[in-house]
Amino acid sequence: MNRMNKLKKDYEQTEIPSELKDVVNASIRQAKASRKKRPLLKQWTIGAAAAAALFVGSINLSPSFAQAMVNVPVLGTIVEVFTVQQLAVDEDHYQADVKTPAIDGLSDKDLQAALNEKYITENKALFEQFEQDVAEMKEMGDGHLGISTGYEVMTDTDQLLSIARYQVNTVASSSTTMKYDTIDKKNSILITLPSLFKDDSYIDTISSYILDEMQRQSEADEDRVFFLNDEFGDGFDKIRPDQSFYITADNKLVISFDKYEIAPGYMGVVTFEIPTDVIKEQLVGDLYIK
Repeated sequence: MNRMNKLKKDYEQTEIPSELKDVVNASIRQAKASRKKRPLLKQWTIGAAAAAALFVGSINLSPSFAQAMVNVPVLGTIVEVFTVQQLAVDEDHYQADVKTPAIDGLSDKDLQAALNEKYITENKALFEQFEQDVAEMKEMGDGHLGISTGYEVMTDTDQLLSIARYQVNTVASSSTTMKYDTIDKKNSILITLPSLFKDDSYIDTISSYILDEMQRQSEADEDRVFFLNDEFGDGFDKIRPDQSFYITADNKLVISFDKYEIAPGYMGVVTFEIPTDVIKEQLVGDLYIK
């Protein structure tokens, strides 16, 4: 089964509004008719666009929404990450740009399916909530609301794939949250932060390093400001056991904090690369962190 048909099958149970059926059918017919004439990348684009249209129908898009578009960056000979669906709203006071990634090529198809379902489910719920919030604002009179999601491949090696997914919410000001998935492609493992360490002592070790690094950066640059503990007791104390993280191409651990989580908003998303020497005694091994 080729990839276009696989995506189509995944979504074919979705109820499609009547006004979108012609778009979906035309996309599929065009893909089939063009298969022998088009290079592989263009076939992928048309096929994924058809699947995107099917998914668009599931959340009852109004005619003002942009049609789904697909971008397929090839990451290697085995694993690919691509935009399976994109939703856009552009009104005077309400904007949305929601991109949903999908992974193809993992040897563990169950893991691949679980990740793709998670991405679709999260973005569907996010967009439906946006629609609900906009409707309520319009009913009350007026307001401003914006949401943008997307993703970036942080690491792609023979062993590791790290994907960052961001969400930017805009009301009066904007906030940014990050989610990361780091996958051992060879062994089909979704890596968690606790799984890298022998026990939970890594929490205090990494936290202590980050606190020292915050202090060092603040002293070196007055524009580097962090929320540190003071006499009132509010500010950064320690990382969460499941703190956001990813692993770089040169096998270094990076800890990530959302906008406003540990610093003023102008500093955006804040990350700290943890020297391996700091945590090497607590690592379960050196397969991922070196």
